[in-house]
Amino acid sequence: LTLIWGVMDILNFAHGEFLMLAMFLSFWMFSLWQIDPLWSLPLTVIALMAVGWLTYRLIIKKVLHAPGLTALLATFGLSILIKNLAQFFWTPDFRHIQGAILSDKTLEIFSLNFNLAEIVAALGSALITYLIYYLIFKTKTGRAIRATSLDRDTARLMGIDIERIFSLTFMLGGGCVGVAGALLINFYYVFPNVGSLFGILAFVTVALGGFGNITGAFLAGIIIGMVETAGGVFVAPVFKYTVVFVMYLIVIMIRPKGLFGW
Repeated sequence: LTLIWGVMDILNFAHGEFLMLAMFLSFWMFSLWQIDPLWSLPLTVIALMAVGWLTYRLIIKKVLHAPGLTALLATFGLSILIKNLAQFFWTPDFRHIQGAILSDKTLEIFSLNFNLAEIVAALGSALITYLIYYLIFKTKTGRAIRATSLDRDTARLMGIDIERIFSLTFMLGGGCVGVAGALLINFYYVFPNVGSLFGILAFVTVALGGFGNITGAFLAGIIIGMVETAGGVFVAPVFKYTVVFVMYLIVIMIRPKGLFGW
């Protein structure tokens, strides 16, 4: 999400629904063909990269230079469309997987039990963040992405294929969501509205870390996770997200560009 904003100045309101699609894809591959989410992860990533590419080619490309909030409203409309199609085809029921490699497994560390699926998801998120960071700052393609982010007109004059960079950006965003969905399904229910909460949390994370700041988004995600856990323990589990949003509002009032934005 922060990558798409940094390169294209667009907030993808359908980001949460992409996550929901990734979770459902992993769920159905496990339920119908007994393919564990870990083994189907590459397929989920490829499928969501294709969704990202199609979203750019069929929708975003048409409205990228449109005036006002056209692009924002286009992704918002796509979000509503995907959510309602999911409710129509898969019903609003809550579903979860049982018997997967990571499901219902715990890991004991210093006499404390941790959910193995959550640990793997955290490690996977850290790995993906590092790979994206390496791509952006250590490769030729990354230099082209950064150049496009800074000044797309100058980048075009320097011979950079702007359309290719935009397509790649949406594909990378979809791929990251594919990884998240394949890991999240191991310990979380999936239903058509599951993307709404995670989408809001993603926006909060991006804003808190500073729009377009990949490192800031990663650190903001850690902070939000700690605040969410503390809110569930010291306030009440039902209010843990309320604590997160209150913290976010306080930070934004003090630093409107986020903790790591300039």
